[in-house]
Amino acid sequence: MTNYRTRLDHIVLWVTDPVAAAGFYERTVGLEPLRVAEFTEGKVTFPSVRVNEETILDLAPRTVAERMNMLPGAADSAGHPVNHVCLALPAGDFDALRARLHEHGVPMSDIGHDSYGARGNADRSFYFRDPDGNIVEARHYA
Repeated sequence: MTNYRTRLDHIVLWVTDPVAAAGFYERTVGLEPLRVAEFTEGKVTFPSVRVNEETILDLAPRTVAERMNMLPGAADSAGHPVNHVCLALPAGDFDALRARLHEHGVPMSDIGHDSYGARGNADRSFYFRDPDGNIVEARHYA
């Protein structure tokens, strides 16, 4: 796996029952479930399913919507099919994107650290909205 191109890291899907959703994606779609046991034990907030070696779907219970506060109004996405889309970028592209967004006056969240995704924990991440109000996360892995 190289770090030289932009990739789709993960998509957060709102679901009613994350364990049932993981079962559906495993049995019906053929995706590998991740962190289901940890979710049922209360150790993580949501389970995921692996799309490929670089991409996962996070299965977020609607009950955590009020805690999805990475940007003002983000919790209002509960009930919509997707909370946010995440792009994983090399370090230089991550910094360049943040600079371009700043130049164009696009509001951004602070930089977060150690956020879980398809390739483990990311060193840095931040959020912004596109012109239609969709939330995009940008992240950089070591």
